[in-house]
Amino acid sequence: MTHCLFSFTETRNRCYRSAFTGSGLRSTITDLKDGTVMHYWAPKAPTEAKPNLLLIHGLGANALWQWGDFVRGLASLFNVYVPDLVFFGGSYTTRPERSERFQAECVMRVMEAQGVRRVSVAGLSYGGFVAYCMAAMERETVVVEKVVVCGSGVCMEERDVKEGLFPVTDLDEAASILVPQTPNKLKELVRYSFFKPTLFSWFPSCFLHDFIETMCRDYEQEKRELIKALVKDRKLSDIPKISQPTLIIWGEHDQVFPLELGHRLKRHLGDNAQLVVIKKAGHAFCAEKANEFFSIFKSYLLDFQVPAEVSPSNV
Repeated sequence: MTHCLFSFTETRNRCYRSAFTGSGLRSTITDLKDGTVMHYWAPKAPTEAKPNLLLIHGLGANALWQWGDFVRGLASLFNVYVPDLVFFGGSYTTRPERSERFQAECVMRVMEAQGVRRVSVAGLSYGGFVAYCMAAMERETVVVEKVVVCGSGVCMEERDVKEGLFPVTDLDEAASILVPQTPNKLKELVRYSFFKPTLFSWFPSCFLHDFIETMCRDYEQEKRELIKALVKDRKLSDIPKISQPTLIIWGEHDQVFPLELGHRLKRHLGDNAQLVVIKKAGHAFCAEKANEFFSIFKSYLLDFQVPAEVSPSNV
């Protein structure tokens, strides 16, 4: 095995931590007293005049990596809360639950612990499942105001896997890619996630090993169980229609959750939702088209509009 002389991943972690702390956020841990401990980033001094915004990461890494490039811009406009989901970063549980509802309950309890009463919520990929689930909860203590779902197959069904909607039809194989334990599997994940994965072809093998050792080794089995729990017995007829204004953002060439699922969610929610498709981008559009994504994201959260140069898809 080839090792790098220094850990690029840990160096990047430190840069992101600096971005979070420099944005007025502090690392916080809340023990939910049921075997679950949640780590999250919260404002050191929330500003009453600012709206609250909850950012939920996906399976790829943790809160730092997936929101680190946007936290400075968002923290100037919102009171930003960024949790590590259970089995990511510093969050974990001894309980057996693996559903997105359990994740949503844990995050909701974090918001309650922070005294947040009204919040908009955005989720990337797996985080979108959690965000949607939070929006569907009827909670008097925390009201979800707006929702942003980013490349999240909320409206997928278990039969979609068997019927070939996804490039991988075996859940164990899908889990081995989404929770990579070898450089080859990590390369597969990159190929499925990016429209132009050749941009990453220069990464040395030692970087891939380093990333896996730092980000992917912990809670491997539990993360695989999270993936399987998403799909098991899932039916569109069982998915509630949330009432909050919802923005759906999708990459045109998404292979992890194909664009059909974005159109399906738009049809499911009707006029209550807008679907924006980012051209020449894959599942990781927030990395490939970061500026475009941020412009769309910010404009919607501030005034329910998307930039004039962006045309929502009407399907």
